[in-house]
Amino acid sequence: MTDPSDALAIAADIRQGRRSAVSVMTATIAAIEVRDTSINSVTRIFGPRAVAEAERIDRRIAAGDDPGPLAGVPFGVKDLFDIAGEVTTAGSVVLRESPPATHDATVVARLRAAGAIPVASLNMDEFAYGFATDNAHYGITRNPHDPARLAGGSSGGSAAAVAAGLLPLTLGSDTNGSIRVPASLCGVWGLKPTFGSVPREGAYPFAASLDVVGPFAGTLDDLRVAYEVMAGGPMPELPAVSDLRVVRLGGWFGANVSEPLVRAIEAVAAHLGGVETVELPEIARARAASFLITAAEGGNLHLPRLRRHALRYDPATRDRLIAGAMLPSATLVQAHRFRSWFREQVHALFRSADVLIAPATVGEAPLIDQPTIVVDGQVVSARANLGLYTQPLSLAGVPILSAPLLGTGGLPLGLQLIAAPGREAALFALAGALAKAGLVGRVPLPASKGR
Repeated sequence: MTDPSDALAIAADIRQGRRSAVSVMTATIAAIEVRDTSINSVTRIFGPRAVAEAERIDRRIAAGDDPGPLAGVPFGVKDLFDIAGEVTTAGSVVLRESPPATHDATVVARLRAAGAIPVASLNMDEFAYGFATDNAHYGITRNPHDPARLAGGSSGGSAAAVAAGLLPLTLGSDTNGSIRVPASLCGVWGLKPTFGSVPREGAYPFAASLDVVGPFAGTLDDLRVAYEVMAGGPMPELPAVSDLRVVRLGGWFGANVSEPLVRAIEAVAAHLGGVETVELPEIARARAASFLITAAEGGNLHLPRLRRHALRYDPATRDRLIAGAMLPSATLVQAHRFRSWFREQVHALFRSADVLIAPATVGEAPLIDQPTIVVDGQVVSARANLGLYTQPLSLAGVPILSAPLLGTGGLPLGLQLIAAPGREAALFALAGALAKAGLVGRVPLPASKGR
């Protein structure tokens, strides 16, 4: 039987008549209804309309038409992407009474044009402000590898649905790590594309100067095809891995890393024949600048609605947005000045490197009721610091692929592969080589939790 987490295999079965799109869709809906109760990744199922779309795919195939590379593949969207005829809530009751969307988000429309079918909206932190997917309105999304642990956020529902084998493809957004963190903690593939390379129209914004939309997938090939469809065209030919100069980020990115993650990254470095380690300057300030820019842009976006409906927000979200809206303009100006300088420091590394590697998180997913972790000898919030290694890099606008590490002997851990703007092909080339070597790949669920 075809792996339900392999989108291209599903599409091939449907195009070649081995399965119908309707049978795939009804099986997907049934699996969500039965198995999502333990993880809470899905907020709504678009059942009747998804089945109707599957029927249209089957009719096209019967008529000799090719619906596209993702023919009949079910996919889910973080609940900030517009689906025509549905209300986009961005994880908040504040938007629950909004009019239904009149058009699909651009990336949803492109996936549909490639034959894929949206079947569900997926849980997220309210208005994408968080790293936990613990939503005051829609509940917490649990990690499929251990339901006592966090799935990460803010695109936690998107990562968890793929990890649980409920959906082969999902969409998320990444402002400060909201694709990379949950992909890492849930053991699936995720891609934060180059800033501005994938259209955001129809995706509810958070921080406009940082927001990026991208895919999650169970296989690297699926991630690549989904990205190419979303970006509107194929990538350049993948470079030869032997030609890639790979460099490891140290310093900030080497401190506080769990021992299993250190070993896994050392194995990657050894496979590549040893890699040079470099340090970026002023990482703590980069993270602070990311915090400030996010808070200010998010706060000012929400300020008109906060004035009318403040009590309908999750208090934790509301308080941070209000604080962001109150930041002095001089502080924000300085944060943007620093950002410009820091971006130059990151881009300068690519004069002597093609791909940088760094951990995605400090370690495995924290327990849901775990309030703190230790960073640099200090006890700090576990949830707020899930973005320790992702937030600084967001300032640079570079593409980053989150690759799930294999052979760690425990819960999932992730590796960030980082390239210069527009160089996604280098990331996929390196990821493919590491996957072929058995070092990265979707982390299987424990036998008792598998499909």
